[in-house]
Amino acid sequence: MTDLATVLIVDDEKHTRDGLRLSLEDDFDCYVASNAAEAMEMLKNDPIDVMLTDLRLGEDDGMKLLEQALALPKPPVCIMMTAYGSVDTAVEAMRRGAYHFVTKPLNLDEVELLVKRALRSRHLEHENKALKQQVEQKFSIEGILGKADALKPILETIQQVAPTRATVLIEGESGTGKELVARAVHNLSGRPKAKIITVHCAALSPQILESELFGHEKGSFTGAQEKRIGRFELADGGTLFLDEIGEVDASTQVKLLRALGEQTIERVGGSKPIKVDVRVVAATNKDLAKMVEEGKFREDLYWRLRVVTIQMPPLRTRKADIPILAEHFLKELSAANGKTFKALGEDALPALMNYDWPGNVRELRAAIEHGIVMCNTSRVMAKHLPAYLSQPGGLGLRIPATPSAKTTGSPEEPAKAPLDIHEMEKQLIMAALGRAGNNRSEAAELLNMSRRSLQRKLKDMGMVRKHRKRPKTRDA
Repeated sequence: MTDLATVLIVDDEKHTRDGLRLSLEDDFDCYVASNAAEAMEMLKNDPIDVMLTDLRLGEDDGMKLLEQALALPKPPVCIMMTAYGSVDTAVEAMRRGAYHFVTKPLNLDEVELLVKRALRSRHLEHENKALKQQVEQKFSIEGILGKADALKPILETIQQVAPTRATVLIEGESGTGKELVARAVHNLSGRPKAKIITVHCAALSPQILESELFGHEKGSFTGAQEKRIGRFELADGGTLFLDEIGEVDASTQVKLLRALGEQTIERVGGSKPIKVDVRVVAATNKDLAKMVEEGKFREDLYWRLRVVTIQMPPLRTRKADIPILAEHFLKELSAANGKTFKALGEDALPALMNYDWPGNVRELRAAIEHGIVMCNTSRVMAKHLPAYLSQPGGLGLRIPATPSAKTTGSPEEPAKAPLDIHEMEKQLIMAALGRAGNNRSEAAELLNMSRRSLQRKLKDMGMVRKHRKRPKTRDA
């Protein structure tokens, strides 16, 4: 095995092939080919670092060979040679991916120097690719992207807890990526080939949830026409992810406590204990500790669930991750929507950074997809993103809550009712008009609607200016 870089010389003239080989073989491991078919055979069978090929190869086309070589999984660096050199030919070769272009008669010293430069370029490219992979691995685990300080301890905890059997409780606001963390814990565990079964507890009534979790026997309740296997049994040997665990009713909490403590369940309507081997990961956007204090959640179940706790930070506290997430969503959703955007426009990222994202990562993903869908230019700009991002404070999900008696100015002061959707829309329109200096065309653009639609809404809200008639004047 040689440690020398490999060079393939492709030319239909024997003296050119031999001359180049003799000139380069002291420093490189040289191969020669007289036509395109012979060259492609070598490229497919041997790792070639640099290919020197003539533009005209008898009946073959060197430009076509260039395209075929660059399409290989591990393409060589390609340098074109020709006696018919011209600026147009050079530009075309470079456009198709050639590293450089030389004309005949060849200066052998120049060719040798060019090959060495090509190899250095290839080496730097490989180094940059390796560094990029290291950065991506450092700042992501199983699809969890980010480099903010708030995320680092979470990634470390996932790696530490994943190989164990410990129950994990993931807390955080809606849209922060709790299910992604649950899947990372499963995938990095010793059970990656086993199933991870998800149950969205808030979406099911108490009776249906109990049946979903533990299964039921035939005839155990009205409508139970056949035996049903529950999620605990389906997840046997794997992971059960209980999303929105704070929504589970009291009776189901008791059964969950037994399942966690004894790894044993009973189907609804059954009396036979069933052993299961399940690792439970739970998530909630509620304050379970407060619910325990209020008697709304069992304390013993709470401690069973939170052997290890992972607190997901809201996106507003990890804004350094917004560019990384935005770029990831842009690539992912561009492909999904049949578009090819590679980067955001220069004014789009500041718009994303200046917003607080009450809907967190989920809202950011939706905003990027909105921009992709609405964009008909080469880059997604701020104007293509949802209009509320450019409003003072944004719109998001910030619906004012009803103040309690403790927070009102005086005991006699009545609590204010929450704004309805029409009042919110009115306030948003007024904010846009203020930002646009009462220019309705600019305000409509900020709101991502037509001027006619804005005019109609203003009319419906009684906000259209009435024009006073000018008084008639007598002729002098």
